[in-house]
Amino acid sequence: MASESLRCGLSMLFFPFMAQGHMLPMLDMAKLFAMRGVKASVLTTPANAHLVQPFLDRANNGSVPEPMRLLLVPFPSDTGLPPGCENLSSIPSAEMPTFVDATRRLRQPFDLVLRDLLPDCVVTDMFFPWTYDAAAELGIPRLVFHGMNLFTLCVRDSFRRYRPLESLSQEAESLVVPGLPHRIELLVSQIPHFEKAKGEFAYQMEESESKSYGVVVNSFYELEPDYARHYREVVGRRAWHIGPVALCNSDTNADKSARGYEDAIGRDDCLKWLDSKSAGSVLYVCFGSMSDFTAAQLRELALGLEACGHPFVWVVRSDGWVPEGGFEERVEGRGLVIRGWAPQILILNHVSVGGFVTHCGWNSCLEAVSAGLPLVTWPLFADQVYNEKLIVDVLEIGVPVGVAKKKKKEATATTREGEYDQVVDAAMIKKAVDQVMGGAEDAQERRRRARELGEMARSAVMEKGGSSYKAMSNLLLELSMDKNAAGEQYAN
Repeated sequence: MASESLRCGLSMLFFPFMAQGHMLPMLDMAKLFAMRGVKASVLTTPANAHLVQPFLDRANNGSVPEPMRLLLVPFPSDTGLPPGCENLSSIPSAEMPTFVDATRRLRQPFDLVLRDLLPDCVVTDMFFPWTYDAAAELGIPRLVFHGMNLFTLCVRDSFRRYRPLESLSQEAESLVVPGLPHRIELLVSQIPHFEKAKGEFAYQMEESESKSYGVVVNSFYELEPDYARHYREVVGRRAWHIGPVALCNSDTNADKSARGYEDAIGRDDCLKWLDSKSAGSVLYVCFGSMSDFTAAQLRELALGLEACGHPFVWVVRSDGWVPEGGFEERVEGRGLVIRGWAPQILILNHVSVGGFVTHCGWNSCLEAVSAGLPLVTWPLFADQVYNEKLIVDVLEIGVPVGVAKKKKKEATATTREGEYDQVVDAAMIKKAVDQVMGGAEDAQERRRRARELGEMARSAVMEKGGSSYKAMSNLLLELSMDKNAAGEQYAN
């Protein structure tokens, strides 16, 4: 999609939560708005500037008509966190409540930025509910970014609206989420902690969202039309599908390779390795930066990949367990193990890649959908189980690996979910992979549906008549009309 020559006259401030999975899509979103003529500024803290500034530099080098700006606010001191810990990826998961609490103390510097910049709109993360009050005092509309799809937001609304857990018997092993367009059944053990224990902060997020201008969603209408209507008509809130936002980087390989993967090890070697494989033959395996598998589970995963017979690229954490016992020697030439960051978007879009084993983080799911790939789903925590339900039960482009039973010890507000007493064995992994990569009729049908969705995703963002393109146009028009109305009211 070429940069728009239009100068729409709007200025927008984007304030992402300081975590990789939240920052990357909001940066892409800011770029999409900037490509439509918006004067876009991105706000973050000093220790995150090195993640943001290179992205803005690339965007300003010909992609956008108005230069994008980086604004900084100091991260609060004396938070109880180690010095310099200004991103969720740099702290243990148990410290997340402390980190979120520290971000509330950004209210005053955020106020100062708003009063100095006076943007026409702010887009802030759901974890910053206090930004609504700051913006409302100045008459600035606030758009909420969740980093989730509307399917997940509708499921969460059904839990709030119908409270099915309150009438659930102690013996029940599953429940059907009431009031949704599809029959969505969840094991009780799969239901995220945040649905079971609503704290004060959850109510603050809910209240601020209900008062905000609306929600911007990193998804596209054709992916979840029933839930776009449900969110508008039943939940009763406004939302604009404007994704997949990562497609704003599809103009050049330089943009795609640089999106968050500046430190990828052996990028060129990885792509050359993929070039040597036949079309659709390679399985990509990656569980994100916050996966926390046991050594026993990783061994079973290694055995399952070895047994499946397909070429594979497996991304493992640089600080975690690595394959042992001669595994890499046995799969030499067929398996490639990458430690640390990998150029995921380039890998997923490579012609040799035919499937993706994923933890079901929404960014990864949407990148796979955009690439037209089927998935093996392996959710670990939070909303990932909902993403699995969308991929498997609604879209029918995925196969669950079979993980279901959580440890008896419940997650709390200070621990992350995702630990399981069930080790998914190599045979289960191989079975799921075969159902995605094999030649059976259902596997072929899954791949066909995935390819169709990939084409729809690209059309939604890249074409002027696309659903996401039009949704952004409508949003910009509404903001412009509100701005003009406010100006006329002030003049009178």
